[in-house]
Amino acid sequence: MSKSCKVNVNQLQTGNFVRLPISWKEHPFLFNSFKIKQKTQIELIKNLGIEFVFVDLEKSSVPPLSKVVIEKVDDAAPNANLDVLSAQMSENKLNRIEYLQRLRRDLQKTEQQFGRSVAMMRSLISKLQLRPLNAINDAQELVSDMAEQLLNSDNLVLHLMADAKDDDGIYHHSLNVALLSMMVAKELEWSRNDIEAVGLGALFHDTGKLKVPTQLMRKKTPLTQPEMNFIKQHPTMGVGLLRLADNFPSSALDIVRDHHELLDGSGYPRGLTEEGIGLPTQLVAAVNLYDQLCHPDGQIKARTPYAALAHIYKNYKQKLNQAAIGKLIKMLGIYPPGSIVELSSGQFAMVMAVNLEKILFPRILVYDAQVPKDQAPIVDLETEGLTIVRCIAPSALPEKIHNYLSPRERVSYYFGNSAKP
Repeated sequence: MSKSCKVNVNQLQTGNFVRLPISWKEHPFLFNSFKIKQKTQIELIKNLGIEFVFVDLEKSSVPPLSKVVIEKVDDAAPNANLDVLSAQMSENKLNRIEYLQRLRRDLQKTEQQFGRSVAMMRSLISKLQLRPLNAINDAQELVSDMAEQLLNSDNLVLHLMADAKDDDGIYHHSLNVALLSMMVAKELEWSRNDIEAVGLGALFHDTGKLKVPTQLMRKKTPLTQPEMNFIKQHPTMGVGLLRLADNFPSSALDIVRDHHELLDGSGYPRGLTEEGIGLPTQLVAAVNLYDQLCHPDGQIKARTPYAALAHIYKNYKQKLNQAAIGKLIKMLGIYPPGSIVELSSGQFAMVMAVNLEKILFPRILVYDAQVPKDQAPIVDLETEGLTIVRCIAPSALPEKIHNYLSPRERVSYYFGNSAKP
């Protein structure tokens, strides 16, 4: 028996997984391929004016009917019900398209805000050596704006951003760590002052890497021991840079100096243990490692967000603050933005955003060969009744699906408000 067969629409029954042989714009369903869950869907398919569909036998819970069955139409109730249903479906599709457009506008607005934040980061880092006081003031303004949105917006969504250019890697990483650290601090119910202090320290935590030659940071061959020792001095070098500004808070300076220290004393540069590492620094250290695994320098291959969280959870129980790790995992969800997943419908998708109040129902960009890439639906799993079956590595995708979904090589996040369905 073949996996897929061509079937007359009058052979369809509930439980068949169908693929419609028409354009996405020509029918009221969200996808061209889906499992029939109720007889109404069969009637709608018949009403499309097509004679055949394709049925995937492996994804179907029952086979199609063995012969064509044409049900008699009750003359007493002619096409009125179908007409009403057709009108409702048309209206629902229009509403759905409008909602998808709002989702895209939300994402575009967030992308623009993220771009402005990256530009501000670039500017304040360039000011740091020449006009350090101005740089710190600009950074405090950026962190204050982020805290305002984080603390006072309803229905926040964490969005997946576009890939960083090579020259912007440090800015994307710094923003990621600041953003996620502030979000974890909020989840831990810290005060606004503490949240902003964490954000400021995280924003500048890798400043010392500006003192490391670019060719060393991007070196593809293994580092020598002297090279590794030199790079491990970047926290100390960052403190030296920031001391040029006497308005940089001491609590944030501790984060810059100690963000690679680990609770068991195996970190650097001072080999501190838990008692010598402040809670804000412990928080940023946990978030920094997560983002480093997703957003590495030249030596390490990037991990998927899903794999990065799993790696930390398994290997760092004695090294990192578990309250911070627990909140980070809870906040990002089981499948963080950037994850490539397989759905209960058998389709592949990329997680685009997580609603912080509904982390089990992320928004996903779904692959459908019949839908142009620029019109690919961004779907709310809760609304559509779909579930995620598993997470997969981007390298495991067929080439055409990989090109369509465009998995990020380096994962960056930013938050925005959520469109209402």
